[in-house]
Amino acid sequence: MTDSASGTGPDELQCSAKGCRAAAVWALRWNNPKIHTPDRRKIWLACAEHRESLSAFLGRRDFLKDVVPVADRDAPPREG
Repeated sequence: MTDSASGTGPDELQCSAKGCRAAAVWALRWNNPKIHTPDRRKIWLACAEHRESLSAFLGRRDFLKDVVPVADRDAPPREG
């Protein structure tokens, strides 16, 4: 869900929440263990307003692995 919306440049990342066009501030890195290998990370982007609701959605399913600033979205997972 990191595709840019129509009319925006490739460097303008937007929130993944339905209908939101705000700039992404956070990267929610997640994994569905039923279909992904343990090291695989999918990414949803979130604005400040939707970070908690998107995190809660993924957390209820035990998919959420970590939340990092959007600039660090491709960094290796943190140890610990």
